[in-house]
Amino acid sequence: MDETDVIVIGGGPAGENVADRVVQGGLSAVLVESELVGGECSYWACMPSKALLRPVHALRSAQHVAGAAQAATGALDVAAVLARRDAVVADWSDDGQVDWLRSAGIVLVRGAGRITGEREVTVTDEDGSTRAIRARHAVVVATGSDPVVPPVPGLAEAQPWTSREATGAQQVPESLAIIGGGVVGVEMATAYAALGSRVTVLARHGLLERMEPFAGERVAASLREAGVDVRTGTSVTAVERDDDGVRMALDGGGEVVAAEVLVATGRRPRTDDLGLDVVGLVPGEPIAVDDTMRATGHDWLYAVGDANGRALLTHQGKYQARAAGDVIVARATGARVDDHAWGRHVATADERAVPQVVFSDPEVAAVGMTAAEAERSGARTRVVDHDLGAVAGAYLHADGYAGQARMVVDADTGVLLGATFVGPDVAELLHAATVAVVGQVPLARLWHAVPAYPTVSEVWLRLLETYGRDSA
Repeated sequence: MDETDVIVIGGGPAGENVADRVVQGGLSAVLVESELVGGECSYWACMPSKALLRPVHALRSAQHVAGAAQAATGALDVAAVLARRDAVVADWSDDGQVDWLRSAGIVLVRGAGRITGEREVTVTDEDGSTRAIRARHAVVVATGSDPVVPPVPGLAEAQPWTSREATGAQQVPESLAIIGGGVVGVEMATAYAALGSRVTVLARHGLLERMEPFAGERVAASLREAGVDVRTGTSVTAVERDDDGVRMALDGGGEVVAAEVLVATGRRPRTDDLGLDVVGLVPGEPIAVDDTMRATGHDWLYAVGDANGRALLTHQGKYQARAAGDVIVARATGARVDDHAWGRHVATADERAVPQVVFSDPEVAAVGMTAAEAERSGARTRVVDHDLGAVAGAYLHADGYAGQARMVVDADTGVLLGATFVGPDVAELLHAATVAVVGQVPLARLWHAVPAYPTVSEVWLRLLETYGRDSA
């Protein structure tokens, strides 16, 4: 049986980062991957979806600035947009990522990895051949997640799109129905409507339900303005594909017919065929971990990224991976483990300061708690809102700039608990808010963080003024 210090199952961003950290720490690592090295994010999620959306935002930015608007008179070149997307994902080739693994000193084993004992993984390749590998120190599960297809009669049989088909399509369908009003749903509605598809969004509740209510409301209004048929409070009860396309019966009566249907109703950890039952864990469920990413009751097993269900975002998976890789090295070498809150070997931000950007039109950027979450936490809070369009930098950024900013403040400590921004290009406002939340910077000190004029970041000053300096 082959041996190595650490085995990582899953070669997406989280798995790559764990392997890199342990090798940098002086250990050996084998990375097991059954598909493309780089994972979902590189080929079927973050990168291709943003490649589809970037031309949409660039054109609309030009159209909202007098002078540039007169030059931006044409429509998007769909073929060029799709070709650029193909280039971004390297035509679905992982040669570059594999070269990086070799340069980093990480051993790649192609195939499906399965835990077959304590610290033991058996890899089955495409030909059915197997290879057993034993880890001297740790096995790390970094297998990502799969889209959820709800048990609606006929839906699975209708061969719906998931995020993979939506981000990888080689042609734009004449019409597209999207089931779900979350991040994938609104981003793909934004992209495909701009690319010429007739889009219908069918959401059981509102849009972007986990964010501040005004975020979903503003995005829904913008989608409708772009010609998208947004139906909230609507459920699909039955689906059938026929010669006319995909027919979807709705709970309130009537139906929607579209050339394709995209299911965007969430994701679940990809842990169902990993052999978790061999070590007393439940297949198909998230792997429960502590803040060092070590699985409950197993001192050799770790899980990072979507596989642990903590925060299904690429950047959080990479953050967890850095902590896990470093703590595996520390435990293997007898070094001190820094597992206190905000320490080197923990992922404290998963619970207190998760940043997220929705690349819809307008963009939504948020970190930390919403007002409702803060209230449920028991904190005594103050919520401050400001019109982003009233900031001088926003006035210059785009004609008719419309947006909203909110900060949620712990009234007892005077620190930021959360912030949300909605408007054109607000993604770049988010990291300042993330630093303030993670650093627990008192508002009294934030008054001395002077935003440059005239930038949209001046909204920070306006939020502070609205809160009141005496209150801070």
